[in-house]
Amino acid sequence: MPVQKMSWRPQYRSSKFRHVFGKAATKESCYDGVPITCSVQDNNFCAVNPRFLAVITECAGGGAFLVLSVHHTGKVDPHHPRVSGHRGNVLDIKWNPFSDYCIASCSEDTTVKVWEIPSHGVLKNLTVPWKELQGHSRRVGLIEWHPTANNILLSTAYDYKVMIWNLECPEQVIKNPVRTISHHTDVVLSMSFNTDGSLLATTCKDRKVRLMEPRSGNLLQEGNYKTHRASKVLILDNMKMLLTSGTSSWNDRQIALWDQDNLSVPLMEDNLDGSSGVLFPFYDPDTHMLYIAGKGDGNIRYYEISSEKPYIHYLTEYRSLLPQKGMGVMPKRGLDVSTCEVFRFYKLVTIKSLIEPLSMIVPRRSESYQEDIYPMTAGNRPALSGEEWLSGIDRGPVLMSLKPGSQVAESCPETKRLGSSLDTRRSQSRPGMLQLAYIQDQLEAKDGTGDDALTEEERSRTSLTNGEDLSLCSPPKTESELRLKFHKQQDEIRRLREQLSQRDVRIRQLELEIKNMKNSQSPSPL
Repeated sequence: MPVQKMSWRPQYRSSKFRHVFGKAATKESCYDGVPITCSVQDNNFCAVNPRFLAVITECAGGGAFLVLSVHHTGKVDPHHPRVSGHRGNVLDIKWNPFSDYCIASCSEDTTVKVWEIPSHGVLKNLTVPWKELQGHSRRVGLIEWHPTANNILLSTAYDYKVMIWNLECPEQVIKNPVRTISHHTDVVLSMSFNTDGSLLATTCKDRKVRLMEPRSGNLLQEGNYKTHRASKVLILDNMKMLLTSGTSSWNDRQIALWDQDNLSVPLMEDNLDGSSGVLFPFYDPDTHMLYIAGKGDGNIRYYEISSEKPYIHYLTEYRSLLPQKGMGVMPKRGLDVSTCEVFRFYKLVTIKSLIEPLSMIVPRRSESYQEDIYPMTAGNRPALSGEEWLSGIDRGPVLMSLKPGSQVAESCPETKRLGSSLDTRRSQSRPGMLQLAYIQDQLEAKDGTGDDALTEEERSRTSLTNGEDLSLCSPPKTESELRLKFHKQQDEIRRLREQLSQRDVRIRQLELEIKNMKNSQSPSPL
């Protein structure tokens, strides 16, 4: 079967994502002063969810990573508490897709550890994990959560094995995985699940692409094409294809597309450039857009994928002078739909110790919710338990709408309650250390849906914004003026919330002082 070469002839085709552009965050919205790891591992080193940002850091005497609130932008305290329970360098971190307070990490110390993050963030160093997985004999390089089953985690190490773990068992230290896959003859470079988690694709240092059933460990397909050395793989489940990024026989960086049922010959290959950095592919199944970011590059290419030839349609690229070491990706439920944001990266810039959010935006004039670019997407609820998946049941993800006002399930309330109970004592002993993001979450929980739950009377009280009476202000005439007014209003809301939260904290402090005074003044029994 002949390999389809990508044509650079201009192709005029209708696409709603033809003019997608990248917009970097302002300096105030970046995370500055982050000691990003110097590890040479070809991983992302960063993981994001709608509440927290986690990044692997450089430290002495073991491995650690930082967990910051996504609202905690600006200069990061160099003494910020860390998650530091590993004895060796941390190589990969991944958030649980069904709990914003649960994160897994793997390390050179041959272990995988699962951590419960307090609901108000990390106020002191965390050293005791919720679960510790011991089974690998060499350093663990990659971990991956199951996309639909709760508490199922995969890990692969330099012992060439892929292990499947069930975290629902009561033991704190788990030494026996439920399945060990031993088809690989060298180090596994990447892993990718399909949508319902019934298939697993891997790339290996032996240059082979493998497709297998993770539950049984059966090998379904194996590909080894002589002109393409694959390093990263993604399953494009809605296209029944696999996408790999790697190098050609001439050491050009390239991407290749494969038929899911035939890995003998790729459907097409596309040479990108002659650089040496590893290519990280990111796929959005909702928009069928593919993003290619190279390690050490400053640019990000994006494409649109179709099921018909030539399969991959080049759109454009985002260019920057700042090279990226790794990339974190925000889940779809954490995007800002009011600005038509369809993807968000968190770019690690080592030379400036900076984490820069980068939004991919579809330019639209209308300010209403754009349903055509936001279809139903995978939510934060598991479709089945780990035991159900292990028993042979496959189920697609539980979908949710991104439309503002639609019901979004709270991620794993059991975990949140546990985190709150664990850290009530810490917050009582150090009330001044409560983070603003946590207090904002509590205020939104009390008020129902946050700003939408304000009464008409409360809205009338907040008719002033940045010292200006809204009734006397002239309406904005251009889109830039409207955007400026919007940002001013958001800043005013943020300032009022901060004032309110400071008063709440002061009230709690005074109540605690009064209680301590009463206890100290109570007469002792004879």
